[in-house]
Amino acid sequence: MLLEQNFLIAQYKLCYLKKLHLNLIDADHKNMITSLIKLLAQGILFLFGWRMNTKNPSMLRCVVIAAPHTSNWDFFLMILFSSAFGLKTKWMGKSTLFIPPFGYFLRSLGGIPVKRESKNKLVTNMIDLFSRGEELMLVVPVEGTRGYTKYWKSGFYHIAFGAKVPILPTFLDYNRKIGGFGLPLMATGNVQSDMQILRDFYRPFSGKYPSNSGPIKLREER
Repeated sequence: MLLEQNFLIAQYKLCYLKKLHLNLIDADHKNMITSLIKLLAQGILFLFGWRMNTKNPSMLRCVVIAAPHTSNWDFFLMILFSSAFGLKTKWMGKSTLFIPPFGYFLRSLGGIPVKRESKNKLVTNMIDLFSRGEELMLVVPVEGTRGYTKYWKSGFYHIAFGAKVPILPTFLDYNRKIGGFGLPLMATGNVQSDMQILRDFYRPFSGKYPSNSGPIKLREER
């Protein structure tokens, strides 16, 4: 009886060690792929003359705003910069973009399909998403279009305020061909004051088509 018990224990330990070994190999494999993607993205940015501003560190749990958004190139640069910094971001996109066969590819890039019929429901769903995950860098479109618009969409602010996570401003400056992060901002509920901080931050940066950049303002500030 004792011999059988020791044999079962030995078998259990052997299975555990095999599983641990396979998990370590899998982790090493994933880390190697991540490193290769990071180097590839950095190389592509370098070839196109773009530089990474590493002055301010990124955060693993925040609402990310990317501005100014004036061109379709902004999306590809966002993906490249995210990969170059070694970050796994999630971003919201219209559900109509996620039709087969492109849906799987867009999801693999971090895309989250959303329906824009109900603004309040969208904000609530994103707050719930933060409550379920410890690490989440959620990129929220603030302008909603690459064309001129009088107001930013306020969803990013309400998501950050409701989820109690910081707003992380990021930028693409086409004049100097540099991209990076600003300092995190906790939404206080004082919209005017918080938005002034963002206006001051984005003032030096220029999009690809500056004429498409509208005021950095929310309707709530009127």
